[in-house]
Amino acid sequence: MQFKTLMVTLGLALSTVSAVQAADEKKVVIAYQTGAVPYLVGIANGELAKQTGWNIEFKRFNSGADIFAAIASGDVQLGDVGSSPYAASASKDLDVKGIYITAGAGDSEALVVRPQIQSSADLKGKKFSAAPVSTDHYQLLAYLKQEGVSEKDAQVIAMPQPQIVAAWKRGDIDGAFVWDPALSELKKDGKVLVTSGEVSKRGAPVFSALVVTGDFAKQNPEFLTKYVGLIDRYYVDFASNPKNWDAASDNIKAIAKLQGGTPEENAAWLNSTVVVPLNQQVTASWLGAGDQSGVAKTLKDTATFLKDQKKITAVKSSYANFVDPQYAAAALASN
Repeated sequence: MQFKTLMVTLGLALSTVSAVQAADEKKVVIAYQTGAVPYLVGIANGELAKQTGWNIEFKRFNSGADIFAAIASGDVQLGDVGSSPYAASASKDLDVKGIYITAGAGDSEALVVRPQIQSSADLKGKKFSAAPVSTDHYQLLAYLKQEGVSEKDAQVIAMPQPQIVAAWKRGDIDGAFVWDPALSELKKDGKVLVTSGEVSKRGAPVFSALVVTGDFAKQNPEFLTKYVGLIDRYYVDFASNPKNWDAASDNIKAIAKLQGGTPEENAAWLNSTVVVPLNQQVTASWLGAGDQSGVAKTLKDTATFLKDQKKITAVKSSYANFVDPQYAAAALASN
């Protein structure tokens, strides 16, 4: 009996070890940013990890540039990033693939200025800021160029968003291109001069996307298909059932608990999100069509602008290798 008990105990111990090892083998670190997007509910309530069956560690960052630094170091395998740091990192041969569009350009990012700045004519001689190598930084520079304001005419200072808010409150800067929660903070005593959507329509489009490292993608296609399908369900519900996402909803309360701010603030931030339906994401307008895809073209155009601004040193002839629609297509078919 003692021998049999020992064997049973040993068997249970080995089973526990095997389960732990299996969980370790299915571990992934996923990065997200400040602000509000629908899938954050799945992070807050644990459903994304539960539904995939993986050990997912979610890490919050202040900018896409910070996420790409973590990807380059091997600390992060997936991340939600803006198109400008995406273009810059791809131009430097970081092996990443864009697999899902988490937001299009709209009112969720904007240039906020002091009340005395009435128009673009008042921009000269002023100081502006944006997070380094972010979509906001890109669009700030693009907007100034569109308005004929050179680097000699206005000073652009790159700094993380928390520092931007502090600099604004001290009066050190006259304006900043930001997203929430910094956007709401600056709007308290400033005004929106131009939105991300407006700058995009004028020739400097941006977007946010989930990117994955090439190695992780090769080894885990089933997980990526499952994950894309899961996060897309939050977007579908957000677009289809507005009442599920108002300030009194459990969804918004969960996001507020994760990201900070009041439910009312988070509901307002989320309502500015531009959703790109999955059946559109797989088309040539976004992830589909290889070199002719909208994402690949935007990356190249953005990289060209960044090179002209001396933010990067080279532009690739094609960015098709940094875009992969197969997971979105598979998720669309399974959903």
